[in-house]
Parts: sequence; structure tokens; C-alpha cells
Amino acid sequence: MNGAAGGAGRPQVSVVIPTRDRSRLLALTLRGVLRQGDVDLEVVVVDDGSTDDTAAMVTGLEDGRVRLVRHDRSQGVSAARNTGIGAARGGWVAFCDDDDLWAPDKLALQLEAAARDGRHWVYAGDVAVDDRLRVVAGAPPAPPERVVELLTRHNAVPAGASNVVVRSDSLARCGPFDDQLANNEDWDMWLRLARLGPPAWVPQPLVALRQHAGNASLNMARMLRELRVIERRYGITADHAAHYRWAAWVALGGGRRGEALRHYAQAVGHGDLPSLGRAVLALARPGVANRRADRLARFAGGQPWATAAQAWLDQLLAGEPGAGVPGAGGHG
Repeated sequence: MNGAAGGAGRPQVSVVIPTRDRSRLLALTLRGVLRQGDVDLEVVVVDDGSTDDTAAMVTGLEDGRVRLVRHDRSQGVSAARNTGIGAARGGWVAFCDDDDLWAPDKLALQLEAAARDGRHWVYAGDVAVDDRLRVVAGAPPAPPERVVELLTRHNAVPAGASNVVVRSDSLARCGPFDDQLANNEDWDMWLRLARLGPPAWVPQPLVALRQHAGNASLNMARMLRELRVIERRYGITADHAAHYRWAAWVALGGGRRGEALRHYAQAVGHGDLPSLGRAVLALARPGVANRRADRLARFAGGQPWATAAQAWLDQLLAGEPGAGVPGAGGHG
């Protein structure tokens, strides 16, 4: 596979999963991670002060590849990822949020791409899925050079932290995740990694983002505040209109029309005049977001990109074996 595995007993990849009070979601995420094929991996689950049965669920897997590290009190996702990085032993580090899902060949294909292109970090394509794991959105990602260019405007890496695999030595050069950021901490990290060189990519749908009410990305007020931090730090001008449009769409999906209208007005204030029409539509047809989501799900089912993702999602949901062997021995 890849020559970066390190010495004897050292895994190729350490998968860092921060989590808090999401044992049900985490269980399926771990199933997807542990079925990875053709990769020697370890999984570091960082329990960030959970009060549910997370610890019991993780230890109950009895899988030698999985280690549990616990914070007695919650310190936030950045601090949890940093704890996981500190415990990681792999030549590469992969991140996965506790509610996202992977295709069984994700890591193998990414390591292959990074080795082929001589790159120190790598991303793939993604889809969005609903609570039944139906693909509702997704399209091929931009190529690496374009992603690096777009990073000066917004977080252009598809699926955020659940997508990226990075060499551990490059990660050490970049420094830890900023624990003062809660929504744009991954964008901040990609900007630092991009300064060391462009990423490799796998233009296949290998990551699925589950849409649910607890998504951290739904905290739009915090996300928008953090834009200013990123701008000052890197001397860039973020695409505020695009962020406000996304905030409006999320608010519509949650039935919060007043909040959506405010965000559309802010997008207009940043020069996005078409958002006037979007605001009028949101006001006139309050159910438009949910109806569009249903149409997207039906539309996506006939698209090659979505079909490819749906195949591995259906296998994962059914508990069918992937390329990996869940429950096998390994490091630990």
C-alpha cells in the first residue's frame, strides 16, 4: 500500500473521532471506519465529557484497533481532536466526526492518491444523506488547485474534517486545531496545510454527511462570527454572501422563516441581489425547503454520483461486510 506506515507495530493511519453524547450516531460511524479495507489502522475515540453510554458502547466493541480517551468535562471539538492527535501513532492522521460515514475503500484510495501525487494531505468527494441514509445532495468536488484558490473565500474542502487525511509530520508542522474556533476550525487548518503544499484528491463519493438537528454546522451565528477571525488571521476576504445564503437555507429547513429572512437580507447587503427573490419565495412558501429536499432525494437516486454512494451506504446500513473486517484484532 503506502510506504508511510512507519516502523513495526505502527499503524498506517490513526483515525481521530471526537464525540459527545451521540452513542447511537457514533455506533454507525465506527462501523464504517472499522470496515476500511487494505489499510492498517487504529481508531482513537475522544469522549469529550459524554454523559450517555458512549464509553460502554465503544469498549463493548472489543476491537483491538479502537482506543478510548476521555475528557472528564467537555472542552470542545478542537480540543478533542488535539487530544486524539496527541494519542495517535500512525504515519497519517484521518479525522471523522461522530455523525459522518465512510465508504469501505476511502482510506485506501486516499493513501494511494497521496502517494501517486507526492502530496501530504488528501480529500475525496461527498454526499449529504437524510436520517434514512438516502442521498439528498452531492456532486464531484473541485480539483486541488481550485480548492486551494477557493479556500481564500470559504471552506472549500468537501465534508470538512471527516474527509481529510494528512501526514502526521505535516500536521505537527501546522500546529494544533484552534480550540477558540468551534465551526471554522477545520477551514483554519486547511489554510495552514495549503501553505505547505496543495492536496491530492479522490474524485469519488467516499464520505456521507448525515443531516440531523444536532449538526454542529447548524450553529450559524457562531459560524458567521468566526468568519472575521479567519479573515484577520490570513488576510483574506471571505464570501460573506455565500455563508449567509447557507445560513438562510439551514434556517428554512428548520422552519425558522424569520431567521432565514434575516440571513437573506444580510446576503443582499453583501451584494447578492438574487437573495431578494429567495426571501420572497421563503415568505410565500414556508414549506419550500422540505419539499425541495424530497425532490433532491428523488433526483439524486438517478444520478451516477449519488448512485455510487447509495450502494455503499445501503451495505453499511444493512451491516453487510465491506472490504474491512470489523471486530478483527490489530493494534492495542
